[in-house]
Amino acid sequence: MNSIIQMDSEINQAYAGFGFFDIYHRDSFKQPARTTWIDGWKIEYMAIADPKTIHNTPIVIVGGAFQNFNSYKYCVEQLFESGPVILIDLPSMGANQQITNRDTGVSAGTLELPDLSKMLGRWLDIVGLQKVSVMGMSLGSVIASCFAYYRPELMDRMILMGVMQKTRKSWRMILEESLKLMQENRMEEFGQAVILYLVNHAKLDKTRMSPTAKKLFFRQMAEFTGTERERYEINCNRLLRLTDVPIPECKTLVAAGQYDSFTLPHENANFALQCPDMEFALIANADHVPQLQRRKETMSLFTSFLKGESIQNLDGIIPMTREQMQKMERRGEERVRVLQPKTQLTHRESDVQVSVTIVDVTFFGMYLKMDDVSQLDFVNDHPRDLALHLKDEEGSFAIECLIFESTEQGIRALFKHGSFELADRLSRFIARQKQAV
Repeated sequence: MNSIIQMDSEINQAYAGFGFFDIYHRDSFKQPARTTWIDGWKIEYMAIADPKTIHNTPIVIVGGAFQNFNSYKYCVEQLFESGPVILIDLPSMGANQQITNRDTGVSAGTLELPDLSKMLGRWLDIVGLQKVSVMGMSLGSVIASCFAYYRPELMDRMILMGVMQKTRKSWRMILEESLKLMQENRMEEFGQAVILYLVNHAKLDKTRMSPTAKKLFFRQMAEFTGTERERYEINCNRLLRLTDVPIPECKTLVAAGQYDSFTLPHENANFALQCPDMEFALIANADHVPQLQRRKETMSLFTSFLKGESIQNLDGIIPMTREQMQKMERRGEERVRVLQPKTQLTHRESDVQVSVTIVDVTFFGMYLKMDDVSQLDFVNDHPRDLALHLKDEEGSFAIECLIFESTEQGIRALFKHGSFELADRLSRFIARQKQAV
C-alpha cells in the first residue's frame, strides 16, 4: 500500500512541474495561499492544474477589487479544459491584506495600476513561466492590459471583462460618492450603494441575481474591517487617477454583460475596437458580474477562446462584428417621460428649492430643465447635495442626485443610489410612467 501511495505522490510531483502547480482536488480552495515577496511586497497566489492539461499554457487570473480566490471556486474546472490556472492577488487587491511595505512602511497606495502590472511580470520571471494567457476582470482588466503592454513577449492570449479606456465623469462621481459614504462611516448605505452600482437593479428580472448572493455581497461591503476600508480607498483612488488603459497587441477577447451598468457595453466595445487582433461578445442576461449570474455561459466563452475554438454558436453568448460594435446603442435604459414633470430639487441642508421640469428619467438618472436659469450657479455649487422630488399614485418621495453636467440648456444627473428600498420605489415609479404612456 505504501509503495502505491509513494508512486501516486511521485506521479503528482512529475505532473506538477517540480511542485509549482498543485494537482486540483475538491479541497484545493481550503489550502492557504502561497506567497512570494518582491522588495517588501507580498504576492499571494494559487497554482492549480488538471493532469490532462498541465503542460498547456497557464491562465493567470487577475480579479477585481473584491474577489477572493473562493470567488473562482466553481469556475476553474471549466478553465482546466484549456490549461493550468494561476489565481493571483497583488498587494491590497483581492484577499491580499497588505497595505504597507514590509521593509519600508510605504503605503500600497503608492503603487499605481501600471506598477502592479510590472510586479506581475517580475513574479512570472521569478517562478520561471515564459508564456501565459491572462484574464482580467473589472479592476483586474486594467492591470492585465498594462501587463500585456509592458511584457508582450510573455503573452499568449488575453481575456478582458468590464474594461474601458477612458473613465467618464459620471463614473468617477459614483466612485467618489462611495468613498465619501465610507469615510463618513455610513456603512449600511455604503454597502447598498456599491451593490446598486455594480449590479443592474433595473434588470434583476433578466439577470436573476439571487437575493442570497446579493445579500452576501452587501454584507461583505457593509462589514468592512479597518484594513478592508483602507484597501477600498486605495483601489478607488488608483482608478480615479487612471487616465488611459493601454491597448494589448496580442489576441484578445473582450466580453461584457449585456446589461452592465457600471462599465457600459459600448465602452467595452470601444476598447475592443482598438485592439488589432480581437473578438468581442456580450454575455446575455448578465451585468457587471457575469461570473456570478451566468457562470456556465461565461466560462464556456472563455474556455472556447483560450482553446482557439469558435465563439459564434455558444449558448447565452452574443458575438458581435466590428460593424455591429460601431453601431451599438450607448443608452443602457429607455428614457421615460413622466406624467407630472413639474417638480423641484431641494438642498439637503438649506431651504433653497430649484424648480425644474423633468424631460426624461431612467433608473440611473435624468435630464432636467431649470425653470429659472438664474439658479444655475447654485446648482453648479452643489452637485452632490440636491434631491429630486417625484410623485405618483403611491405617494411622494425624494432621491438624491449626482449632477455631472449643468448648463442653461439643462441638467444631467445620476440618482445617488444607496438604499435598496428607495431603489425598489424608483423602479415602481418608472414602471407606472411606462404603463401610462
